[in-house]
Formats: sequence, C-alpha cells, structure tokens
Amino acid sequence: MDNAPFPKIIARQIESTMKNDVISPEFDENGRAMRRIRSFVRRQGRLTKGQQYALDNYWSVMGVEYQSQPVEIASLFGREAHTVLEIGFGMGTSLVTMAQQHPEQNFIGIEVHSPGVGACLATAQEEGVSNLRVMCHDAVEVLETMIPDGSLDMVQLFFPDPWHKARHNKRRIVQTPFVELVRRKLKLGGVFHMATDWEPYAEHMLEVMSGVEAYGNLSAEGNYVPRPESRPVTKFEMRGQRLGHGVWDLMFERKQ
Repeated sequence: MDNAPFPKIIARQIESTMKNDVISPEFDENGRAMRRIRSFVRRQGRLTKGQQYALDNYWSVMGVEYQSQPVEIASLFGREAHTVLEIGFGMGTSLVTMAQQHPEQNFIGIEVHSPGVGACLATAQEEGVSNLRVMCHDAVEVLETMIPDGSLDMVQLFFPDPWHKARHNKRRIVQTPFVELVRRKLKLGGVFHMATDWEPYAEHMLEVMSGVEAYGNLSAEGNYVPRPESRPVTKFEMRGQRLGHGVWDLMFERKQ
C-alpha cells in the first residue's frame, strides 16, 4: 500500500482528472470489444472542508493508489482474511458500517467520486475502522490490472447507474464480459452480490448472470434473494421503502 500523503495539490489533480468521463469497452454479442464508450459520468462536485481534511490526513492510512500491476491483497491489510470488494460505494456510509460490524474481514472500496472518498475516509476515521482500504479509480481497470485472480471472497455492486433509456442499456456495467471479469477475481465459492431499486435493471442483471454457467444463483426460486443482513439499509433505501419502491438483491456464487 502506498502510504504517501494526499496533499491538496494531489486532490486538485484528481478533481481535474475526474471532470472527464470514464470510458469502458462496448462489446458485441460474442463478447468482443468493439470500441470504447462512456460508461458513466464522474459527478465530481466540490470537496467540503471535512472531505478535504480527510483526504489530506487519512489517505496515507487507508488510501491505495492505482498501479498497473497486481497487488498482494494481504499486504494492504497486513493479514490474510475474508476479503470483500465494493464497487461504487458512494459516500461510504454502508461500507464503513459493514467494516465496523465485521472487523475480522478485509474491505476494499472503489469510488470515482472524490467527495465520496473523502466522506468515506472521514467516517471510517470517526468510527475507528482499521480494516478498510479505499481507491479512487475506475473499478473495471482496477479489477483488470490490480486484483489477482481468485483473491476475493465477495464483490458487491449496490445501486449502480441503471441507464434507464433503452438506447443506453449497453452502458450498464452488468454485462457478460464484466461479470466474467468479476468471476475470475472471486475465489471458488465466492459471491457476486448486486442490488438495484430499478426493476428493469434487476431483470437485466438476472438475465445476464443466469447466462453465465460458471455462476450459481443463491436464490431458492432462481431469481432474487431477500436482503441479507450483510447489506445495511441506507437512508436512500429507507426513503424509497416509505414511498413504496422495491429493492432487488441478487447473489451468485462462483462454481467454476
């Protein structure tokens, strides 16, 4: 893990970089990369004083710089343990809660929104969490280059951008090439846990995941699972529940 400080000049450099859109491959029906497309927009926003302070002071403890070669997971935490990686943790509230509730596990969070990274660092420090590491980079690239195959016990993807319009559906992160990438990073028996509050996206996730034979659906009915205790309910989700909105959880195990 890189323990270099996260000074304001570096934060400004990241903020400038994040004004660009992240690009990911678009694939044809055979899984071949056709061209690079924008997969989501970095919604940068301005750093609050607290978020900037957290980046300046806590990045050296919990932050992990991107590198174009595999990293030894145990070296990030100084131990071997059950390891959970979350893609797109937002402001990090639920991720910190999970890390706090399971100190025996290692947690890695990836988020492209630097205010979210700062907020996550601040909350983790406030709660005394020491089993969490965070990254500020494109998750697909991190998986492709930094995460060794067969090194993760769980990958979490909660409430990703559903790209509602039909013409944008191809930009959804849950596509066959992506779930195959996740599968390679999971240990045998490892679990890919997804959640969405957009039913058409839930149906899309289920269709994509069911089409990959190397995964097994953990739902007894072959569709969705009840929200597991491992996923805390967020304020956003509680508000949705009050408004009658549904949430769909999918959990698929790597079988081969």
